Amino acid sequence: MKIIFAIINNDDAPVVANQLTRAGLNVTKMASTGGFLMRGNSTFISGVEDDRVDEAIEIIKKYSQRRGQISPAELGLAGESFGNNQITVGGATIFVLDVERYERA
Repeated sequence: MKIIFAIINNDDAPVVANQLTRAGLNVTKMASTGGFLMRGNSTFISGVEDDRVDEAIEIIKKYSQRRGQISPAELGLAGESFGNNQITVGGATIFVLDVERYERA
């Protein structure tokens, strides 16, 4: 048994949750914040049998797309603008950990 933690952009979270559930994987979604823009993310937690870990990761990857986004202009000390910068957002950060014990109560 493994536990998967997947940090996903909020824009992708509904589709990822739906696809994991359709595949018969139990998932818990928590709101989280992080990354360069400190924007909202969703952290999914799922207890998965060892033989289904790759399947779960493939679903997460397939529905968590990276995309470009313009970051807001940053201001210097004197108030001058450094302009907008293109950054990449989305995708997923996935952690897979061994589970010593798993119970559903």
